[in-house]
Amino acid sequence: MNLQLTNKTAVVCGSTQGIGKCAAIEMAKNGANIVLVARNEEKLKELATALDVSKGQKHSWLVADFSQPEQLAGVLDKYVQNGGNAHILVNNTGGPKGGPIIDATVEEFTAAFTQHLICNHILVQKLVPLMKENQYGRIINVISTSVKQPLSGLGVSNTIRGAVANWSKTLANELGQFNITVNNVLPGATNTERLKSIASVKSEKTGHSVDYIFDEMANEVPMKRIAQPEEVANAIAFLASEAAGYINGINVPVDGGRTKNL
Repeated sequence: MNLQLTNKTAVVCGSTQGIGKCAAIEMAKNGANIVLVARNEEKLKELATALDVSKGQKHSWLVADFSQPEQLAGVLDKYVQNGGNAHILVNNTGGPKGGPIIDATVEEFTAAFTQHLICNHILVQKLVPLMKENQYGRIINVISTSVKQPLSGLGVSNTIRGAVANWSKTLANELGQFNITVNNVLPGATNTERLKSIASVKSEKTGHSVDYIFDEMANEVPMKRIAQPEEVANAIAFLASEAAGYINGINVPVDGGRTKNL
């Protein structure tokens, strides 16, 4: 099974922390050239210099804020015009804040839709032509198990994640003929800053400690533990590889079996 990504270029969004960072590290270990995308240039530089280069990889970064889609489009235009390449795109960005859907403002929906679906779409439109030229493309969207089973207290997220999943499936149907696959990785409870933030808010509301909240989350999982971001990154790296060439248009839960449906 060929899991090597040598001579492939992977554009990884939200790559300075959590799942995005681990995905960049894992794909670099497998030989990919990594283009990191995030807002914080200092963190981007720090990670770029730490990535594996044992197979001659060259790593770089793009500074972009997903709350400003026009700015992202400009950054990508410049990247392409300067000879940038792309075989793999990992769409990944931080989730909206939690809360009941009835309390969500229109602005919260609009901001989440912009950061998740609109920016994903801009990235695809700018980078798919490069994938077509390369006759190789892997688009991997990091979403959430909420696309299969809505999660309590995450009203805006549940809504927007579902939209991204349907956008992704439509795209998979259109791009498969070009040897470009489009798949979704659905993390469950994963030990990231996002989960810590959710646990902290729940702790304040219930009076229970953050550790108690984490234990509660773990007990909902058949494996009785929360995932590490590296475990989600492994799934991303597999879907990016030659070995996953005939896997297209699917959702891959990485949740220890927590999601109750198939």
